Amino acid sequence: MTSETADEIRVRYRRAQSVTRAEEIQEEEARVRKQQPDKPCHRPRDSLFSWSSGFTNFAGLVNWGFLLLSMGGIRLLLENFIKYGWRVDPEQWIIVFTGRQEGDGEYPSIILLMYSVVPIVLCLLVEKGLAVEIIGNKLGMIAHIANIIVLVMIPMVTINVKSAGFSLIGATAVCMVYSVLFLKLWSYVQVNLWCRQARASHNFQQMRRQRISFHTFREHASVDDSVSNGHLRREEEEESIHHKLVHYPDNLHMQDIFYFMLAPTLCYELNFPRSERIRKRFLMRRMLEVVVGFQVILCLFQQWIIPSVKNSLIPFSNMDVAKATERLLKLAIPNHLVWLIFFYLMFHSFFNLVGELLHFADRNFYLDWWNANNIDTFWRTWNMPVHKWAVRHLYIPLVEAGYGKTAAGIVVFFISAFFHEYLVSIPLRTFKTWAFMGMMAQVPLSILSRYMEKKWGPRFGNIVVWSSLMLGQPLCIMMYYHDYVITHFGEELLDRYGQV
Repeated sequence: MTSETADEIRVRYRRAQSVTRAEEIQEEEARVRKQQPDKPCHRPRDSLFSWSSGFTNFAGLVNWGFLLLSMGGIRLLLENFIKYGWRVDPEQWIIVFTGRQEGDGEYPSIILLMYSVVPIVLCLLVEKGLAVEIIGNKLGMIAHIANIIVLVMIPMVTINVKSAGFSLIGATAVCMVYSVLFLKLWSYVQVNLWCRQARASHNFQQMRRQRISFHTFREHASVDDSVSNGHLRREEEEESIHHKLVHYPDNLHMQDIFYFMLAPTLCYELNFPRSERIRKRFLMRRMLEVVVGFQVILCLFQQWIIPSVKNSLIPFSNMDVAKATERLLKLAIPNHLVWLIFFYLMFHSFFNLVGELLHFADRNFYLDWWNANNIDTFWRTWNMPVHKWAVRHLYIPLVEAGYGKTAAGIVVFFISAFFHEYLVSIPLRTFKTWAFMGMMAQVPLSILSRYMEKKWGPRFGNIVVWSSLMLGQPLCIMMYYHDYVITHFGEELLDRYGQV
């Protein structure tokens, strides 16, 4: 032990002794003070709002904040009714959904939704050909890639060529369904490719030989005293479970692929975890939530969001920063409320409803994204089906192929940005890049949120996450509405479409 190390130990010991001695003096002083006739009532304490106080029970302040927000929301609701009157009209919902305000009665959105079965069947047929080696691997992959690319291109071409026949809701539904099919078919093709590679590999052949030798060994197990009966029983149970599972290529049939297309997941497996029964009460609650939540979203759109968006058009077009900012903050409240309801409606109510009907047991559709301390954590927790797909079919394959983690992460954001733009620009027939740039902006925003978390603590990182959610979406809505009016109606109609 060096002299410097010994000196450091003596210094630390001396400091520890001094601290201990100081505590003893304080305790002795407090004991003596209690014995004084002035009845002392003071002792060293921090204020409750100080971090050093250790106080954490702020339930009353949470209740106060909830009441304050409720009062503010009620005031905004009354202001909306006084200014715009009652705007909820269920008849308009039917007109928008059916597209009766546009087109010639051909309902192309319904035709495209029905046509979505075709690429699914084509994908299955190609996989069957690959499994029995009628189709070569190279030709089969070319066919799969062409099928998936055509799948994505069909809505882009059809909605622009037959634009008058599509309602906004119909075009959005088509783009959403085709986007989901793209991700599901990608997963289906890649998983079956893994299975074909495993079947053709030496390891797979070795596993088969081990199973054959196991059967031979089991026949002569009675003369081999070195293997216990418990080990044999365990091996037999594993073999029994192995035979119960579906193996490639027994999974290549219509029932399997259409179950996957309907299941609330984007990642294909040959053997999904299944629940034993349907919980009727649970199912009825989810059905009620879907019906009621859907109506609430439609009412909020008609009564609150549409007037707010229209009122933002003129200030945003004139680049009146003060008024545009006021309209942005005014739109942020109903937009965020609708987004939260939509999240619960889709990721909890609807996905659980579908999962219950299909006996799909993996209900991990979201994690506690509301506690995310940075943007990376938010994107990893709020949409688990997409996150699992991105990690399983993009991130890990790219990293295994030799690309860096940063490059793989940027590719994941790029694909996500493409589909965000796809779901907005095509239905609106307004080809801008606001949604794409908004998603790509998550990369520097992620760096900022991690810096805030590291510099100021998790709470400030969480504030950055919530701020981006509250302000980013309404800003994107205002930009797209302005461009939509300019593109389809011209600048001379700004005043008309900016009035409620």
